[in-house]
Amino acid sequence: MSLQDDLAAVQRCLDTLVQSVGRLEEQVGGGSLEIRRVRTDASHLRESLVLLAEAAPALHRPPSRLDLVAISDDPYNSALWTDSDDEGLGARDRRAP
Repeated sequence: MSLQDDLAAVQRCLDTLVQSVGRLEEQVGGGSLEIRRVRTDASHLRESLVLLAEAAPALHRPPSRLDLVAISDDPYNSALWTDSDDEGLGARDRRAP
């Protein structure tokens, strides 16, 4: 499925949810805190989906190619490593425990 197909499927599900919440509100009554919270949450989901759909082209775009940096095959200056430890071997002047 494409991104647009998935967004459309979610939109259809949200439409069904909003319709179901409306029917539930008729049965339970719209004055209770619980039904107002469910209605508000469904509304927030719709708003979030709209924001996601607007941002989707930017999220779905492949990353731009970065400029490649050439790394020379010349050996590094050995002075860079004078005070370093050999990884996995420990310090030169100590032995492993």
